[in-house]
Amino acid sequence: MVQRAPRAERLSIAGPAGALEALIETPLGEADPVRAFGVVCHPHPLYGGTLDNKVTWTLARAFQQLGAPAIRFNFRGVGQSAGSYDDGRGETCDALAVVEFGRRRWPRAALWLAGFSFGGVVAVRSAGSAQPQRLVLVAPGITKIDVGPEPQPACPWLIVQGDADDVVPPAAVLEWARTLKPPPALSVLAGAGHFFHGRINELRDAVVEFMQPSAAAEAPPQQ
Repeated sequence: MVQRAPRAERLSIAGPAGALEALIETPLGEADPVRAFGVVCHPHPLYGGTLDNKVTWTLARAFQQLGAPAIRFNFRGVGQSAGSYDDGRGETCDALAVVEFGRRRWPRAALWLAGFSFGGVVAVRSAGSAQPQRLVLVAPGITKIDVGPEPQPACPWLIVQGDADDVVPPAAVLEWARTLKPPPALSVLAGAGHFFHGRINELRDAVVEFMQPSAAAEAPPQQ
């Protein structure tokens, strides 16, 4: 099935350090009211991470494939976003500001929260306050930035990890996952590196498969 490009809206969202550059992409023919929306966090700001990263884009497309609008945004100091890098602390506040924007825009919608690499750590740090319905982390950079003391996610969640990741050691991610309660679902892609070159479709499929029960629960009633 060929997906049509979503409707795109570029805007600024008020953040704790100033305006955050954001992009909302909405599937054509979205349900009214919107039943779920996604927020996707990008990789490390100091190493070229932006909302246009292909893994971040893929996470947003997975949510849109399931009928949910998705917000990608640039952390403070990236692109047109105000402020400067804050070692994950301020970026967590940025993510929570975007979540609150989404909840004001779609007040009855469930939150689907996701992040890649640095953004994965920001997403899990945000989850205790944001209380998402579903959480998806892709190659979370737990060896690069402290996960912090935040409560562990209470919702069903997924970690997608390549076993040939040369940026975040796969063994460290899997060992960390084993310590968590409730434990996340794990999808390990054999031979995939950190940026999932040549494996983007498999990454998307793993996310869609995990999210489908939630999407079905949030689907509008049949007429």
